[in-house]
Amino acid sequence: MLHSNLGINEQGHLTFAGQDTVDLAKRFGTALYLLDEERIRANCRRYRKALRENFSADSLPLYASKALSFTGIYRIMAEEGMGVDAVSCGEIYTALKADFPAERIYFHGNNKTDEDIRYAIDHQVGCFIVDNAEELRAISAYAGQKGITQKILVRLTPGIDPHTFAAVNTGKIDSQFGQPIETGQAAAFIREVLVTEHVQLLGYHCHIGSQIFDWVPFRDAAEIVLRFSAQIRDSLGFCAQVLNLGGGFGVRYVEADPPQPDVAAYISQLAQYMRSRCSELNLPLPTVLMEPGRSIVADAGLTLYTVGGVKTIEGYRSYVTVDGGMTDNPRYALYGSPYTVMLANRMNDKADFCCTVAGRCCESGALIQENVMLPRACRGDILAVAVTGAYNFSMASNYNRLCRPGIVMLKDGQANVVVRRQTFADLTACDL
Repeated sequence: MLHSNLGINEQGHLTFAGQDTVDLAKRFGTALYLLDEERIRANCRRYRKALRENFSADSLPLYASKALSFTGIYRIMAEEGMGVDAVSCGEIYTALKADFPAERIYFHGNNKTDEDIRYAIDHQVGCFIVDNAEELRAISAYAGQKGITQKILVRLTPGIDPHTFAAVNTGKIDSQFGQPIETGQAAAFIREVLVTEHVQLLGYHCHIGSQIFDWVPFRDAAEIVLRFSAQIRDSLGFCAQVLNLGGGFGVRYVEADPPQPDVAAYISQLAQYMRSRCSELNLPLPTVLMEPGRSIVADAGLTLYTVGGVKTIEGYRSYVTVDGGMTDNPRYALYGSPYTVMLANRMNDKADFCCTVAGRCCESGALIQENVMLPRACRGDILAVAVTGAYNFSMASNYNRLCRPGIVMLKDGQANVVVRRQTFADLTACDL
């Protein structure tokens, strides 16, 4: 199977985290998100251990909230000793609602409003990742009013192309995120930061993209930022204490994807390289942060649907329709993202029927996957889509006024609702 938390039981049913998905569909209804708590925790520990063992003791993985945000996930992150990367006050609020320590929250975003900045400072968020001069000045002004000095990192764009989807490539020079090193704008911005009152610059942040299956792009980004750090030390006298290298490694969505990255080995190789380069540049080895989100929760997720019907357009294609779609997983419509699709109640049947899995939305692009090989489906079959823990619930919508699915957490043979399914009343709760 694609990941070790997937299996097939004696009834020929798909299991996830050791539990029968067909039984879970009957018990909780569909569409339904499932999460494997032990897999989430294991993924956290993998990053935490690798960073702690290869860099300083205060090096830390920051869970990227945008991948999946609800109160229960922050309780897990707090218990696992993780930091949190938040990109909105809504994510900050949710983390604080779960009693996540504010000092371990890092606040991202390329367009923080004045209200965002006030909210984060009022709630004692630990560190801002500053994107631009207007943001810097707004932070300085409000921190001055509050009589505090706000810790910050500056986001740099190193100009790295990690050969990932253009939509998730954030390290190239032409980007809405950060200050480009190559054009000289980053150095000019650091000069302004160092004379700005009420902020304390800790170091630098960069983020080269997502779905990266090799450590080499991270090495290349670290090389560029370390050389920049040496340049700033020599010209302005500031030596960075912290380097945030951004997102985590890739996750397998389909069998054709590369092997699952060895996080421990890759971080060890990265550390060896950075030690060597820091020695050559006469720099202290910085505290290293990373921001895994997808690689913490993606393979800990599975979505279940009920098949509504099968339609064949002679000479064209066949459609299998389900009781969900782009409202609970818009990633195929947005990016053409690949997924592994299975009939959970018929895992031992021959998959000899080529079809497009379509959702229930009135939208021609509301597809989950095309050219899928399944057993010929029937109304009432349970269809499963694997590796849906990241960017499914967090990007879900109420398009067509559909209710968002609930989330059920699986652990030690138990299944517990951690986000309830929306009701019709929820759809009108904010209407006046």
